[in-house]
Amino acid sequence: MKSLIKNIALCALLGAAVSAKAVTVGVDPGASWIGFMNVFSLPTDGGGYQFGSSWGTADLCATFSGPTLTLTPNTINDPSSYWYLPSGGPGATGDKTMDANMYVEQLGTLSGQLVTFTGNVLANTLVSPYTTVAFIKDFAPDYSSSVSVTAPLVNGVFSINLTTVNDPLRHVQYGFETIGPDVWATDVAAKGLVQITAVPEPATFALIGLASAAMLILRRRK
Repeated sequence: MKSLIKNIALCALLGAAVSAKAVTVGVDPGASWIGFMNVFSLPTDGGGYQFGSSWGTADLCATFSGPTLTLTPNTINDPSSYWYLPSGGPGATGDKTMDANMYVEQLGTLSGQLVTFTGNVLANTLVSPYTTVAFIKDFAPDYSSSVSVTAPLVNGVFSINLTTVNDPLRHVQYGFETIGPDVWATDVAAKGLVQITAVPEPATFALIGLASAAMLILRRRK
């Protein structure tokens, strides 16, 4: 009996240790979201890397309205032929591939843990060649290398997991990456969008279930 109790206690301790190393993050409008843009030549021009720099999230065309995040193809308010062919204006063809990253980055706090990133995709109407994925990336301290996982954004709940390297100097990011040619502002709507919100907490699911059950009972009584 004592041996059984000891084994149960040991299992409980091991379970607590495992759960202490797991963390779930979501689509929180109150988090410190960061924007970064990588710009490439179009594939027809060789697809070469042009430059990368920090951008405001609104400049990425990634904005929150209440709890809902909306992502759209990127627009450049510059009619230069560097950005558009033959030049910027309604109906112009984008001349660069925009790789827009909107993410939360944490240094050390997510290292050495099983990180789960989850959200609820309300809509994805992007047309080809535009794509958006959810990601978790674990960068070396100098950003020279990384490991990552991604998931395409289709309607419904997504959930991705990455066990991060146990090094407090590493940078762990989670967020969204939208890729495709730049679009003149008046033409964005035709290219589609993605809308994402947080997954309700388990307690919220329970309340929804109770409310549904109560409604069902009331209907039966009527």
